[in-house]
Amino acid sequence: MSTLLPFETLRPGDRIHVTQRIKVGLKIWTTQVTGAVRRTERRREGLNVKRNADDKAFADMIVLRKDGEVDEETTIALDEHTRIERADPLF
Repeated sequence: MSTLLPFETLRPGDRIHVTQRIKVGLKIWTTQVTGAVRRTERRREGLNVKRNADDKAFADMIVLRKDGEVDEETTIALDEHTRIERADPLF
């Protein structure tokens, strides 16, 4: 079993494997992606709902270059069900 990585330790170029649990209604499944970290962000959320101006809600995000033949980038929003593990290096 591999060690889980804290969000704060991620650096650009780190190869990681991310597993997330998705729930829609009563259906639950998992999704996995592997790639290299491009950057990490802490984005302010709540702009699409009515909130007080001083109500600060943030989401931790990882911008990831996915492994594969096509140069594809994805943004992953982290939650309490997200698992981040170090991935094996590409050779």
